[in-house]
Amino acid sequence: MQSQSSSPAARIEKLVKTFGATRALDGIDLEIPVGHALGLLGPNGAGKTTTVRILTTLLRPDSGRAWVAGHDVLAEPDAVRRSIGLSGQYAAVDENLSGYENLYLVARFHGLSRAQASRRSRELLAGFRLEDAAERLAKTYSGGMRRRLDLAGALVARPPVVVLDEPTTGLDPRSRLETWGVIGELVADGASVLLTTQYLEEADRLANTIAVIDRGRVIARGTSDDLKARIGGERLELVVAEHHALSVARQVFAEVGSAEPKVNEQARQVSVPVDDGPKALVEAMNRLDGVRVLDVGLRRPSLDDVFLSLTGHTVEGE
Repeated sequence: MQSQSSSPAARIEKLVKTFGATRALDGIDLEIPVGHALGLLGPNGAGKTTTVRILTTLLRPDSGRAWVAGHDVLAEPDAVRRSIGLSGQYAAVDENLSGYENLYLVARFHGLSRAQASRRSRELLAGFRLEDAAERLAKTYSGGMRRRLDLAGALVARPPVVVLDEPTTGLDPRSRLETWGVIGELVADGASVLLTTQYLEEADRLANTIAVIDRGRVIARGTSDDLKARIGGERLELVVAEHHALSVARQVFAEVGSAEPKVNEQARQVSVPVDDGPKALVEAMNRLDGVRVLDVGLRRPSLDDVFLSLTGHTVEGE
């Protein structure tokens, strides 16, 4: 067993897991330093949830090892469970209990006394902006409120490691922003977090570093800026009014860009990666004097851009 004082918050080495003919994990390695948030990014079926289930002792790997808070997930599953808070893809709340009763029940399961459970429940309800709804049944909560209640339940025992498996999938934009705020506060307070998500914007906002997983393998890792830079950083995009101007725009973009321009004839659009976006934009517009431009701007790579570059398909694809 690793020494808990010297170990990272969580560590995975060469994990392999198969389901019949499907190799869900193909030897992945991950590490989460203490007080660090790691975003595990990938499309559906990439292996994110399988990784979470192994790390939280809900599934045994075929081979490889994993530790949480210094404890081996296979040799010391009880110690691992005492060290983690887990919030899955769907809010695990009892709809027939109030918000307060949900948290109180979880606290009692963790061995807190009645007084301690009550105090901790009230503290979390206030911290997650659910104080006014504390006595309402959970089935009357909005999606965002249920997610916040579920996150609060994962933190009842003050675990050193928090695992969040696609916490905003299926939420409306407002609920997603509310949930991001809660998770952001959790990270800011120094929690060690594993966040799985399909949304680069979510990982960009909440994670210190990102690992991209596809078909059971980690294919890239780094900050969101690192990942975006791998496909050319900013892109300069232009839409001209007349088709005959496309050839002129393409030539100019070839001169100011850092790679071969792409032309969309139907949309009358030209785009090119650029090293210095503002400078390239000014130079391009100066050289295109006399060309009627309908739209022009700088754009950073999107989630689909990153995935298309790294995997050959978009985030929804397999």
